[in-house]
Amino acid sequence: MKHGNEMIVVFGIDMETDVGNFTPFYEGVKYGTSILLNLFAKKNVEVSFFFTGDCAKKNPEAVKLVQSSGNEVGGHSLHHETIGDAFFDIPNDFALLPEEVPLRLKLANDIIADVLGEQPVSFRSPRLWGSTAVVNALEDMGYIADASYPMYYYKDRLIPYHPSKNDWTKEGDLNIIEIPNFADMAMESTHPLGMDRDQWPIFRTKGGEALMDHVNNFDQFVHEKALPTILCFYMHPWEFVQMKQKYYFGMATVIPDQFLTEGCGERGICGLTTIIDMLTERGASFMSARSLAKYWKKEYLNED
Repeated sequence: MKHGNEMIVVFGIDMETDVGNFTPFYEGVKYGTSILLNLFAKKNVEVSFFFTGDCAKKNPEAVKLVQSSGNEVGGHSLHHETIGDAFFDIPNDFALLPEEVPLRLKLANDIIADVLGEQPVSFRSPRLWGSTAVVNALEDMGYIADASYPMYYYKDRLIPYHPSKNDWTKEGDLNIIEIPNFADMAMESTHPLGMDRDQWPIFRTKGGEALMDHVNNFDQFVHEKALPTILCFYMHPWEFVQMKQKYYFGMATVIPDQFLTEGCGERGICGLTTIIDMLTERGASFMSARSLAKYWKKEYLNED
């Protein structure tokens, strides 16, 4: 395996309903996609946009906009739903049975492929709740990258790997490359699930500099293990558009936790711009999930 002080960054933008599955709206996709694409083009950053099937069907112009920009269009399940192993309960959110997963992902894949005009090859599970059933279904469909592994929760994987068909959190011989999502594993966690190590949404609630402090901690942590620094971030287009503090749905009002909508809009854009600039100064390379999977196989695993 190749070693060194290399830093590779994957920005994954999860294209879904506003504020996760707490609303049925797509204001973020409609207005935030072009904002992000303009920023990424200006900064010469290659990015993956992970679309739910429903998002792609209702917002085909956003799919085409991403495709025409040269960035990657990937999958994010049919809806923003629990397709894998849940870490905590969400009211009225019921996980798919493992035997339902292949059909659900195939439906989502076909919708995206129809709009895109080609087969997507990268994926991320909603909320990073992946599973063995998910990676096996993706493998069967020919996907080459899955950016679902939550480092803060499972803790073991710090760099990309081939997952096992029997346990997706372990190394194995599947062709797909599993990409861990960045967490500050150098810090002492006080959260029962380790979620305080997770990077989201620090860039807009505390600023790009605060997020870079965690990046530097992690960079030193993996450097001491003679590993490259692989940073996979997850973000959403609605974070770059002003979101409401409450949503009325006729018989009920949904009030998201403050951290979900805090700093959305201009502050989020400033935070992301800062982190891109600081990562660029650090000498980072920016890749899509698809590009990283190919690069990792060639340069680190010596595979064709």
